[in-house]
Amino acid sequence: VLCIPSPFFEASPGTGTSHPPLSPPGIKCGGVLSAPSGNFSSPNFPGLYPYETECTWLIVVAEGSSVLLSFSHFELEYHDACAYDYLQVYNGAARDRGNLLGTFCGHSPPPPFSSAWHVMAVVFRSDRHVAKHGFAAAYRKDACGGQLTGLSGEITSPRYPESYPNDAECRWSIGGASGGGPLTLVFADFQMEGGQGCGFDYVALFDGPTVTAPRLGRYCGSARPPRTISSTPHLLIIFKSDFNIGGRGFKAHFYSAGECQEVFTTIKGNFSSPQYPNFYPNNLKCQWSIQLPPGYRVKVFFLDMELEGRSSLTGACDYDHLSAFDGGTENGSLLGRWCGRESLAPVTSRSNRLLLVLHTDRNTAKRGFSISYVGVVPMNVSCTRTDFHIQIPVQSLAQLERNRIYLGIPSCAAQVVGRNFKIHTRFDTCGTESQRRNNTSVIVSTLYIDFSVGDQEDIHQYEVQCEPKRKEASVTLIAGPDPSRLSQAENLVDAQQREGEAMDAREIKSQDTSDIVFISICILAGLLMVIAVVGLVLL
Repeated sequence: VLCIPSPFFEASPGTGTSHPPLSPPGIKCGGVLSAPSGNFSSPNFPGLYPYETECTWLIVVAEGSSVLLSFSHFELEYHDACAYDYLQVYNGAARDRGNLLGTFCGHSPPPPFSSAWHVMAVVFRSDRHVAKHGFAAAYRKDACGGQLTGLSGEITSPRYPESYPNDAECRWSIGGASGGGPLTLVFADFQMEGGQGCGFDYVALFDGPTVTAPRLGRYCGSARPPRTISSTPHLLIIFKSDFNIGGRGFKAHFYSAGECQEVFTTIKGNFSSPQYPNFYPNNLKCQWSIQLPPGYRVKVFFLDMELEGRSSLTGACDYDHLSAFDGGTENGSLLGRWCGRESLAPVTSRSNRLLLVLHTDRNTAKRGFSISYVGVVPMNVSCTRTDFHIQIPVQSLAQLERNRIYLGIPSCAAQVVGRNFKIHTRFDTCGTESQRRNNTSVIVSTLYIDFSVGDQEDIHQYEVQCEPKRKEASVTLIAGPDPSRLSQAENLVDAQQREGEAMDAREIKSQDTSDIVFISICILAGLLMVIAVVGLVLL
């Protein structure tokens, strides 16, 4: 009995229907589609698609346009997680989870899609079992406007950066992404015909899917519109030009990530990249501004970070990266710029404001980051050969009683003198101890500032140090991020690694099980065949 391996023939339980052979190694499918419109389908359509096939179609239309994609037929093997045969649609380059619009299988066709820029990718994959009739799809270039459903994207006026045409009207309706929140729109470039009241050429923004929604603004001229955040998961953008006088037009990007633009004013806090610990969206510019009272400094702790890696050409963070600036704007001093997967030391600002900015490009998304920060309390620490002198402005800790500020032990609490909390203590009291560091004798103690509220303990600790011979004192924040939050970040990384290993094991086990079942069927068929032949011989 000749038993063909399972990839070539497969029996559907209870159907007796035939199945196609394994896809030949040289099967042609996928490719680059650059015409303004066209059609494509799964291999052999409308027949059964072959096993173990993977096809990628990259649709590229003129820059400034978008791609409209629709499906007229769709029939793939069903699985509740689409783990077997599936089709994926990407809002840009394929195989980038930050661009993934959806994964589909079964008999329900994907909804129509409009890309957020001029590139869209479609990936089809079949496994070694159960073939169906596949799919048929059509696409066309949309000169301007469209329904944009991705978590992020870019829009431009027609022909940008060349002068836009006269008598044009374009509408972009953004929204409808799964789990989407308020939308943020940022203009990177803007240059149009001006005029009082923007009555000639203009861009109008509406806080909803139609023009009946509240208008967020109407803009023209050469001044870039301000950053706009919708109050709903929908945003309508209308571009209109009249019969003469044009301009370069505009370029803007949008993203659906409510946690992407935040301002923090509390002494201690934490935040993370959009969708963390899942992959962040592409084409983002997110800003987190930490603004503390005058005199404070900001210390940032990196609990977890995984961004796209460095450029192989320049060795720099040219793609996705996180930057820190001293002050409230990107014009401040650059404290650091990071990418890839690194363990970073804490960063401390020189002023009471620190700005963190995340840039992501159009491809290769990663897990992102988780960050905690602590405000470093302004204080003046000095010492003599026998005493510590500590002084903290009352306005910096206005909400605290003096007994919440103490050196070493609670009985060494601060006193209020004028506009300052003051601690004046001898080295032989308040839990101070003598140590030897770098071959130098120093006196060390711990200053506690208790911000706890109710059952929520929040005690900041500072190491106070004096070198008596030189009468030189220093102070260092020694309380880092919440240990529980740091532990959660570490557990998350370990869990994701275990999940990946378990998924690989399940896949291998699934393949092994299916092969064992098929071999058993082959052996049983062989035995039945032998019995039948023996019976014929005996007759």
